[in-house]
Amino acid sequence: ATCFYPEETLLQYLTYDSPTIPCIVKFVHNHSTFVLRPPKWFWCVVHCTLQCCCAIVLCVCKTGILSVLQIQVIEDDRANKSSEPFTTGVKGQTPPLVTTNFQVKDQGNASPRFIRCTAYNIPCTADMAKQSQVPLAAVIKPLAMLPPDETRPYIVDHGEAGPIRCNRCKAYMCPYMQFIEGGRRFQCGFCSCVTDVPPHYFQHLDHTGKRVDCCDRPELSLGSYEFVATVDYCKNNKLPQPPSFIFFIDVSYNAVKSGMVNIVCQELKTLLDYLPRENPEADSVVRVGFVTYNKVLHFYNVKSSLAQPQMMVVSDVSDMFLPLLDGFLVDVNDSRMVIESLLDQIPEMFADTRETETVFGPVIQAGLEALKAADCAGKLFLFHSSLPIAEAPGKLKNREDKKLVGTDKEKSLFQPQSGFYSNLSKECVAQGCCVDLFLFPNQYVDVATLGVVPVSTGGSVYKYTYFQAEMDRERFLNDLRRDVQKPMGFDAVMRVRTSTGIRATDFFGSFFMSNTTDVELAGLDCDKTVAVEFRHDDKLSEDTGALMQCAVLYTSCSGQRRLRVHNMAVNCCSQLADLYRNCETDTIINFFSKYAYRSLLNTPTKTVRDTLVNQCAQILACYRKNCASPSSAGQLILPECMKLLPVYLNCVLKSDVLQPGADVSVDDRAYLRQLLSSMDVSESHVFFYPRLLPLVKLDGGSLPMAVRNSEERLSKGGVYLLETGLYLFLWVGANAQQELLSNIFGTPTFSQIDPNMTSLPELDNPFSQRLREIIDSFRSQRSRYMKLMVVKQEDKAELIFKHFLCEDKSACGGASYVDFLCHMHKEIRQLLS
Repeated sequence: ATCFYPEETLLQYLTYDSPTIPCIVKFVHNHSTFVLRPPKWFWCVVHCTLQCCCAIVLCVCKTGILSVLQIQVIEDDRANKSSEPFTTGVKGQTPPLVTTNFQVKDQGNASPRFIRCTAYNIPCTADMAKQSQVPLAAVIKPLAMLPPDETRPYIVDHGEAGPIRCNRCKAYMCPYMQFIEGGRRFQCGFCSCVTDVPPHYFQHLDHTGKRVDCCDRPELSLGSYEFVATVDYCKNNKLPQPPSFIFFIDVSYNAVKSGMVNIVCQELKTLLDYLPRENPEADSVVRVGFVTYNKVLHFYNVKSSLAQPQMMVVSDVSDMFLPLLDGFLVDVNDSRMVIESLLDQIPEMFADTRETETVFGPVIQAGLEALKAADCAGKLFLFHSSLPIAEAPGKLKNREDKKLVGTDKEKSLFQPQSGFYSNLSKECVAQGCCVDLFLFPNQYVDVATLGVVPVSTGGSVYKYTYFQAEMDRERFLNDLRRDVQKPMGFDAVMRVRTSTGIRATDFFGSFFMSNTTDVELAGLDCDKTVAVEFRHDDKLSEDTGALMQCAVLYTSCSGQRRLRVHNMAVNCCSQLADLYRNCETDTIINFFSKYAYRSLLNTPTKTVRDTLVNQCAQILACYRKNCASPSSAGQLILPECMKLLPVYLNCVLKSDVLQPGADVSVDDRAYLRQLLSSMDVSESHVFFYPRLLPLVKLDGGSLPMAVRNSEERLSKGGVYLLETGLYLFLWVGANAQQELLSNIFGTPTFSQIDPNMTSLPELDNPFSQRLREIIDSFRSQRSRYMKLMVVKQEDKAELIFKHFLCEDKSACGGASYVDFLCHMHKEIRQLLS
């Protein structure tokens, strides 16, 4: 127990009547026993006035009331919402938490797998929104993958006429359109404009005013669907070509020595059979090309008529051009033999290289020129190892300076060195050229600059520091396989329309914007999200609520132009209590973190952190002042749906980006900042608050109940699995039972466990099989392959493991949950007074 006012010595230790949920808390002071009976167990902080002193004593239970909170909220939601399908027909209902397994039935609003909102009952006025300080935002994942038991969005083809739209605001036909005059016209739910129904789309209305074919048309009955776009939606009024994939392999000394070049070439021979396609039975129409590079570029002609591939070297990297057209981008099936011969030869050709310098800018320029020449969109896969210091456009210098950390100049570390890559990004987006970057650095490579093009084009950055073939091969190959195979769209434009009264004002994610409304993505895959912030520009009505429609125009991997449409209706309220009753904490934290991480580009880190704390305190103070029942000023009262806001916010503040430790490199911080920019809510949840599972009994198909993310929860006799979203840790206590060790590792003694293993042995016992199933299940839920690290108690690696125990005080000065809660309570009381 900890006592903060006036001195710790006032209190002796707390005792509990219950080992799990302490509804009765006792403490002793001056030999007198005081009993507290909080009316609700989730009141985290209890105040009591001691008659023997004038100060108010703040008592916080470290292992009692606080500890059960986060886990209990998750378990309660699972118990209440996992059994029945979540139907989207009711406007403004809050979905299950991202930690709950649930099935969705689309009945007119988009699934929470596509859109999650910070609030499902938004204030009617701007003043009310400002008073609450609750951010009004949506986190949208337009091409999200759905579970097998859910139907993917239907494709609607209206032929040459194209999709039906509102004449004024251009919103697409959706369930919110009201048909009038016997079905001959419809009134837009977004702007109220009346539009004629085209003759070919006319249908009679039933006695309720709905079209009689309403249930047969996805766009009239569902929240998410796709339209086949006409030629009017294509560049230059010309149907698009199928996309292309180009693989650029760094063949400098470091890349070859690490084993990366050999691994990539061997894997690509297999991956060519798994290029994305819409019909699993059909061949992929994606064409491929290959380039190797160090400080010059080597293009390869792999035309099917050749007996052997031909190399063409471009040494003038200052003015990049494509040395061949015919034979560079080819169909895999036609050129299979030549491609496999090339991939076998590349590791041999460069096995003895001594070239250490590399270029980077000209590599992207080369891919861009190739896609321009082929008049198609596509993706560049770059496998790169070092800081590009060779004389060429986009040349970089080493600017790593840890002395800047914590100063007002720290923001420069997150900014690109020059405008070269920003300009290049603009060209790439215009062509539909998406860039995915796989980094294998042994030292500083300036991720803040190298990541500009991937982040701006809707691509991804993968980082494997000190890559070792034996240790990191599995992680890299799984990331590469998923990256090549995953469903995606190309040359995409996204627009978010809203009903009168609110508008989309700000966007967060991996994209480019040339104006204030259109989000442009050279590539959009199934993992990418875009966070959108809304603001009032007029009053809203409780009767009509508010609407939003996200429309994404993109080219499918088969070369078809399509429109993916997601619709969402939320309620509006004139009472703050209704707002606080329908918020979603995980989405709020996702939005807060993206806002904070982007702010680092222009604002000192301390200011960003203070802003987060202040906004959180204002949210909770507003609730306390306007919504909570009268109670002692000393009690911290949290809204039911925001009980976890303080613990999660503290995790954001303690993240490596906002509070780096001595061992967090500048590149790692830039990498994590870019990574979070396009994370969905489920991934940001585990990224900030990792999941800790005790592995005692693994019976049946259910998971063991997670425990609080704190060192106090670790038992020397136990084994625990920690999931961070990027890594999996298996922590083994020094006194773990022999039977447990035998079941997991095949050895009965702690000393014989190999801490360097990255995969568990396949043992023939139920415990081993179930544990490996759990690990595989966790990995399948994440967009990146999580490497397994075995951590033995009191080993050096335990420091890394403890870094992710986010409820504890961190080595770099981050507050424990208890300390932060007290700080937050103090901030709230100051605001109220």
